[in-house]
Amino acid sequence: MKTLIKIVFFIILAAFITGFGIREFEDEKLGELIIGLSVLASSFILMPLFLYHRWKGKKLEDYTLTKERMDKMRNNDQL
Repeated sequence: MKTLIKIVFFIILAAFITGFGIREFEDEKLGELIIGLSVLASSFILMPLFLYHRWKGKKLEDYTLTKERMDKMRNNDQL
């Protein structure tokens, strides 16, 4: 999974650089299109892959704030 994320990241980075180069030296509309598609790919492909990789095997309950945890924190502050 790590290698897939790295490969996708470098492909998107290369597309960003290519888009800026094309926009500057050749066709502005094509460069803007490539940059926009790179942003979309980083938002809808790279970020979910990264989040899935980082959260795999973790319990969401450990990171949520419940009434019981709030009461426990309040009791710890009074000591």
